[in-house]
Amino acid sequence: MGTVLVPIPDRDFDPTEVAVSWRVLTSNGHRVVFATESGSPGAADGIMVSGRGLDVWSALPVLGAIPMIGLMLRANKDGRSAYRDMLASNEFQHPITWAQAGLDGIDALLLPGGHRARGMRGYIDSGILHRLVVDAFARGVIVAAICHGVLLAARSVDPATGHSVLYGHKTTALTWAMEGLAWRLTRVTRFWDRNYYRTYTERPGQPGGYMSVQSEVTRALKDPTDFRDVVRGSPGWRRKTSGMARDTATDSRPAFVVDDGSYVSARWPGDTHTFATVLSRKLL
Repeated sequence: MGTVLVPIPDRDFDPTEVAVSWRVLTSNGHRVVFATESGSPGAADGIMVSGRGLDVWSALPVLGAIPMIGLMLRANKDGRSAYRDMLASNEFQHPITWAQAGLDGIDALLLPGGHRARGMRGYIDSGILHRLVVDAFARGVIVAAICHGVLLAARSVDPATGHSVLYGHKTTALTWAMEGLAWRLTRVTRFWDRNYYRTYTERPGQPGGYMSVQSEVTRALKDPTDFRDVVRGSPGWRRKTSGMARDTATDSRPAFVVDDGSYVSARWPGDTHTFATVLSRKLL
C-alpha cells in the first residue's frame, strides 16, 4: 500500500476531486496526507457543494435556497457524501503546511482542481508547490493531476530544462469545450460575478479561450497533439463529453483518463472515481 500526498488550497477546491479521490484511496488501504497553505483544514467551494449561487434568483430570500443550474454543476450525491466523510477524517482535520510537505516516504502526489479564482490562484501559482511538483517528477514519484491540478503541473517548470514538467508527457485536463460551456452558462445566471467559472480570463488582444486550462496546458507540452481528449465519434463519445454524465465506483464509462506511466491525468469531477482507481492500482 502507498502514501499519497494531496496538497489543496485553503479554500475553493473542488469537493468531488478531493473527497472521492480520498475515499477511493483510503478504501483501498492507502494512506492520504493532506497539505494546505496555512496548515488548517481546507474548505471546498461552497457553491460546488450546495449548488446555491448559480441561479439568477440566488440572492433572493427563500428562492435563493432553491438551486436549478446549481444542481447540474454541483457535486453529485457520491461527491457530497464523500466530502462529508472526509471532513470528519483525522487526516483531513490535521493537515501539514505546503512548506512542510516533502516527498520522503511519499509514493504519489495527487493534484486536484477547482476553478474559483479567489482560492485556486494561490494554489496554481504557488512557487512552493511548483518546486514540489518538479521534485516529484525528478524522483519518479507517481503524479496524478485532475482538472486545474493539471494546470498547476503545467506551470511547474524544471530549472534544469527550462520546460514544464509536462513537456514530453501525454495529458488531458479540463477541456475548453467543458470550461467554456459552464462559463457561458454561469456568466448569465450569476451575472453579478460573470467570471466565476474562469480562474484566469483573457487579456485585451488575446483570442477567446487563450487562458483556458486546455490552451495553457497545451502550450506547455512538447507537441500539441500530446494533449488528449475523447476522439469524436469514438465509443461512448457523447456520454464522455456531455458534461452531464459522471462516473461511479462501478461505472467508468463516462470517464476519460490518460495513463502516461508514472503520470496520470483526468478532466473534471466526472472522471474522479476512475482517475483515483487508476492511481490506486499503481500503488498496489
